[in-house]
Amino acid sequence: MRTPGEFHTAHIPGSYNVPLDTLREHRTELRQHLDEQVVLICRSGNRAGQAQQALAQAGLPNLRVLAGGMLAWEAAQCPVMHGKPRWDLERQVRLAAGTTVLVSGLAGLVVPGAHLVGTALGAGLAFAAVTNTCALGMLLSKLPYNTGPKADIKAVIDTLAADRA
Repeated sequence: MRTPGEFHTAHIPGSYNVPLDTLREHRTELRQHLDEQVVLICRSGNRAGQAQQALAQAGLPNLRVLAGGMLAWEAAQCPVMHGKPRWDLERQVRLAAGTTVLVSGLAGLVVPGAHLVGTALGAGLAFAAVTNTCALGMLLSKLPYNTGPKADIKAVIDTLAADRA
């Protein structure tokens, strides 16, 4: 459920990275190789909940979501594999949104109507909260900074198949 960059930064030993979009696209294929001992993990639990719904629609019952996600796992001082540190996507969204509002507000002092950029961003953030989605976060996740080793769905499925054999 996590981006490759997030997973590379910190993950639970023995876990597999299947970003949410990839999971949705391959859920039927994944379902064939998963058993009832699946725990879904993301940063805080939101994307894992979405993954749970997608896999449940594919017919996989009894899925578990790690309450609190990696934040809770790390707070409990459980084992974590660490890679190159990166800012969390949520922190990047706050930086991008805050900077945009600040710059558009200041620009509005000399350019009439420039402040409306910040207003539009505020509307987008309100929509993101209501729908529990974030277009800005999705855009930021595509930046090179947020990419790590690409999640290889074929390798994940092959490993799952070998583990079940």
